[in-house]
Amino acid sequence: MLDSGKTEAWLLNKYPKAHELTNDKQLYHFVQELKQRFMKSSGSISKVAYDDKLHVIHNALGLHTFVSRVQGKKLKAKNEIRVASMFRRVPEPMLRMILVHELAHLKEKEHNKAFYKLCQYMEPDYHQLEFELRVYLCHKERYGELWLS
Repeated sequence: MLDSGKTEAWLLNKYPKAHELTNDKQLYHFVQELKQRFMKSSGSISKVAYDDKLHVIHNALGLHTFVSRVQGKKLKAKNEIRVASMFRRVPEPMLRMILVHELAHLKEKEHNKAFYKLCQYMEPDYHQLEFELRVYLCHKERYGELWLS
């Protein structure tokens, strides 16, 4: 598909427009809604943000971090989710797949069977969306971005 130039038409037919979660505040609220719906009992998330340097430093689509700090006599834990800035302009299902992946790491640190089962619980089309996102990334590398607005 990529060599024959058919990826653009295929992706645009399936996903005609990009999501509208363009800033960190909107992204944070979207993640909180997902967490509330599927993972009420898991730890809180202190920050969700787009990260301009993420793909360069970690070669990752998204990143979850867990930081423990001593504050007085208490140990404070903070969970953060960062998403590569290039995903400001993708369809909402693809962004949701990345966020579901990072949320699943709150309960399952490793990419094991339980991790992917949790991903599929939160997003039944998880594996298909991951495939389509990878198709888009290959297309983007060769031909450029699709959803520019």
